[in-house]
Amino acid sequence: MIRAYKLYNDEEGNSRVAVGTVTDRTLTDAKAIQFKVTPPGTFYDWHPAPTLQYVLTLEGTLEFTTSTGETFTLTAGDVLIAADTAGKGHKWQMIGEYPWKRAYVLVNAEDDLNFVPNE
Repeated sequence: MIRAYKLYNDEEGNSRVAVGTVTDRTLTDAKAIQFKVTPPGTFYDWHPAPTLQYVLTLEGTLEFTTSTGETFTLTAGDVLIAADTAGKGHKWQMIGEYPWKRAYVLVNAEDDLNFVPNE
């Protein structure tokens, strides 16, 4: 299984995080894929996810903060599911000397995500 973090909106519209895994139960329909590289030392202030998407980290380390103050660290090989598409959103800052290399995979529907939260 692959470690995954799911950013989502709670009932009040706050950004929250659930930790779990993504499984290979079914195929996920994807609309598009985009690759991006961000240099070390970059910081991105509060923003919601622009659309429902997987963010597949290929290289780099980041610390994310949700609008409720939860934090988590994303490293190479982790999957981020960005589903907090409303409200204040989240912010992130890069840690270390490596760039953040990633692939954004836009998906069609949340029920296709194959995310299993930890108990």
